[in-house]
Amino acid sequence: MEQATDTESITIRTEIRPGDMGFITYLHGILYDREYGYDYNFERYVAVGFNEFLEHYDERKDRMWIVEDGGKIVGSVLIMGRSGEVAQLRYFILLPKYRGRGLGKKMMKLAMDFCKSAGYKSVYLWTTEELHAAAHLYTLFGFKKTRQVASSHWGKEVVEECYDTVLTD
Repeated sequence: MEQATDTESITIRTEIRPGDMGFITYLHGILYDREYGYDYNFERYVAVGFNEFLEHYDERKDRMWIVEDGGKIVGSVLIMGRSGEVAQLRYFILLPKYRGRGLGKKMMKLAMDFCKSAGYKSVYLWTTEELHAAAHLYTLFGFKKTRQVASSHWGKEVVEECYDTVLTD
């Protein structure tokens, strides 16, 4: 069994560096295949979303948090502005050995605090019903499931779920 490293070596940065998007796309492809059986189309979906993020990137309205352990990327989350008042939370990922240590909550707090400071009134996200721990975390931060859609985009039948929250001061 692999042991988790000391949390003192973990940093979270918002500076986007060359290779970040590609590596985080790779992590999504590998982990979602291993943990949920998604095929290469899921990795393509992530790559297309990152392309959209970069094409419309505005540091006042968009932000990415990259979690590193000793300089190695182990997780991320990003906020993508969708309109003047609506943001989307995307690409929340954390390598398995870093889960259950409070990093997910810290990442969510950073993202939600940013949304409030950027003037967003609401935030939404899409996930799948298989991601129980993620859904639990989202509900802790005030998100409520608002829609479900069956799909087979990623090589298997899944139920995609949309979660929304309204931000308050």
